[in-house]
Amino acid sequence: MKRRSLVSFPALVALSAALLAPLAVQAQGKTLRIVPHANVTILDPIWSTAFVTRNHGYMIYDTLFGTDANGAIKPQMVDKWSVSKDNLTWTFTLRDGLEFHDGAPVTSADAVASIKRWASRDSFGGVLAKSVDDYATPDAKTFVIKLKQPFGVMLEALGKPSSNVPFIMPAKVAATPGSEQIKDNIGSGPYKFVQAEYKPGEKLVYVKNEKYKPRAEPPSVTAGGKNVYLDRVEWVIIRDPQTQFNALVAGEVDIVEQPTFEQYASLKAAKGVQLVDAQPAGLQYIFRFNHKHPPFDNVKIRQAAMVALGQVEHLKAQVGTPGMYKFCKSMFPCGTPYASDNTGYYTGSADPKKAAQMLKDAGYNGTPVLLMRPTDLASIAKLPLVAKQQLEAAGFKVDMQQMDWATLVARRAKKDAPAAGGWNAFMTAWTAGDIQNPLTMAMMNAAGENGWFGWQDDKQIEELKVKFAQAGSDAEKKKLAEQLQLRAIETATHVHLGQYNNPAALRDNISGLVPAGAQVYWNIKKN
Repeated sequence: MKRRSLVSFPALVALSAALLAPLAVQAQGKTLRIVPHANVTILDPIWSTAFVTRNHGYMIYDTLFGTDANGAIKPQMVDKWSVSKDNLTWTFTLRDGLEFHDGAPVTSADAVASIKRWASRDSFGGVLAKSVDDYATPDAKTFVIKLKQPFGVMLEALGKPSSNVPFIMPAKVAATPGSEQIKDNIGSGPYKFVQAEYKPGEKLVYVKNEKYKPRAEPPSVTAGGKNVYLDRVEWVIIRDPQTQFNALVAGEVDIVEQPTFEQYASLKAAKGVQLVDAQPAGLQYIFRFNHKHPPFDNVKIRQAAMVALGQVEHLKAQVGTPGMYKFCKSMFPCGTPYASDNTGYYTGSADPKKAAQMLKDAGYNGTPVLLMRPTDLASIAKLPLVAKQQLEAAGFKVDMQQMDWATLVARRAKKDAPAAGGWNAFMTAWTAGDIQNPLTMAMMNAAGENGWFGWQDDKQIEELKVKFAQAGSDAEKKKLAEQLQLRAIETATHVHLGQYNNPAALRDNISGLVPAGAQVYWNIKKN
């Protein structure tokens, strides 16, 4: 997402001025300027789980269903739906007035093609795909999903609020294989992407979709009306945190999505600035293993790493501010429905002596761990430093390679050996909404080559997820979620490293920011 600048401070100021000065002239009134939390290098909403790509998706695409603040699934593009008595046939009808940005109507064929493409890469979608027998489109507004077996979380799948989101795009675009990135950024959502003004690494521009017809219900997370009160939204890529801060205080930008934790005291004291937590359920840090290559292709070595890594040290180093982070043993975030302290050997506390013995017993031969560190993403940049220290204390050799977030995102998609441009581990953060159940948690995608970055292959996890999807009661889901947590820890899918909050900083003339987990930019007013 950002790169720590190597430019001198005077040069940086000059660069910032060059970037921002035109903005003050070109956009007044109903133009909103946002500093996203990261640089945007991937525009395909299913090709990356990066939140900045997801946020871009919400600007230009719409969804069949949304999820409200109570976790209830509400229709968005869908008008009505029904399910057969045997729970094997789901029928959906699109609401009137849906139109893509190129003027073409949204049809049932577009919906089906989009679902199929999303399911080819998403963990939740992959579980759905295993239950699907066939799709049908009896008319332009109706599509039918025929199942081989009941799938009780159909609406939760189609209303998934965060990465990857089942956005609807034209069928001709959705025909692009999931292994390839789309080239056309055409949606039917509240904003249009202005391709001609796109400057990678500098700026993305969106304009109001005048033909968009929002729902009548009030906005709630990703459900309800997506009302647009702005003519233009600009995402301005500013990599240096201090330059971000200065631009916000000076009124040159309106929103900084993720200020550094060190800036909160100054932001609270700054005139004309407010702090708004748009992700009240918080986020979770994780350490992700590459299951394909040594040394983490050995489950016992992954388990040793889990024991070596401790939450508190990472949270104190990265967040620091008391009250903004908390220890949580559960893999599913504390405060969410499936949270459980039944975590087997995982305690959440670093135990270098035990880890060292486990590493010895596993036959570790000193193979270096290539750990990628994003130097320009302030919200996670310190984590790999702590992880390196803790892993080395347990006897691991760690090769920490530094790069910007955009490079890391591109590199983590490579399945090559570390020496050939691949990797062994990276660290990131997930919103609570993304990981609150086994079907939305990307790290529990254990479908091997078709899974999430790290490519774990575990049939038991996949089978338990199908059972979870078919479960008929909350109690049964709770039991299965706990089994999945224990299996994920047993196989060391990843290491969860505690929870935190990271409020956005806004000018005080900005109102209406929707608390959504995923950052959305409808309903916003600039007074």
